Amino acid sequence: MEIVLNNGMKIPALGIGTYRVKPDDCERTVTAALKAGYRLVDTANVYLNERAVGRALKASGVPRGEVIVTSKLWPTDYKEAKAEKAIDATLARLGIDYIDLLLLHQEYGDGESAWKAMERAVDSGKVRALGVSNFGPPRLTAFLKACRIKPVVNQVECHPYFQETALRTLMDEHGIKLESWFPLGSGNRGLLQEPILAAMAEKYHKSTVQIVIRWHLQEGFIVIPGTKSPDHARENLNVFDFELTDEEMDGIRKLDKNTPFFRPFVPLHRFQCMHVPIPFDRQK
Repeated sequence: MEIVLNNGMKIPALGIGTYRVKPDDCERTVTAALKAGYRLVDTANVYLNERAVGRALKASGVPRGEVIVTSKLWPTDYKEAKAEKAIDATLARLGIDYIDLLLLHQEYGDGESAWKAMERAVDSGKVRALGVSNFGPPRLTAFLKACRIKPVVNQVECHPYFQETALRTLMDEHGIKLESWFPLGSGNRGLLQEPILAAMAEKYHKSTVQIVIRWHLQEGFIVIPGTKSPDHARENLNVFDFELTDEEMDGIRKLDKNTPFFRPFVPLHRFQCMHVPIPFDRQK
């Protein structure tokens, strides 16, 4: 299943996330995921596992042109000149000639300045598409006024307990796709044991995890569940042989509590995003 982005690029609707996955686990899991059929891999400068993703790309034997590789710039590199250097450093760590999708990781800082460097990277062929991550409606609205190249995605926390309905309305107006991180609510037991999900899992002979992933796909989201387990990665991919009914989709929509599990939008996090140096180039 593929989704067409607003620049015409096609992207798999289901990928493998690497947030909080250590380099050794990351290399092993991403290699196995690519061999199992994944063609979308999501990493970031701040995850400190880009080199591991690069090694996995080579070890998998999958042709580079078949894999969509995503990474993200951290706010410490949001000034135009710093962003230009950060893009080259990201390419070097990944060991590839181009990045398919490059995102601004947080809404804080001078993202407009960094975006100019990112747009030039698209012009030069270093990057194929641009996006943002963790941009709420006010910041996204202001940001779009300064863009020559429009974001193709906004990667945000999204799951049945936090469905981002207001943000989705704004994004739909601009043809920006939602990409779900924490799509399983960070494995929240309460969510994954919801009776309505358990009933669907029994009906379709699936796990509640697979039911939630299927819900994301049918909502039209790009979904990137993270795992350090190759077995879990393979199980997450096994969601294309059934389809939820309209009534079942509506039932899951009613679980929305408008409550995120991760809260990046606080003053301390904003300060850390913008000012604390992170040793990106010391990763294994």
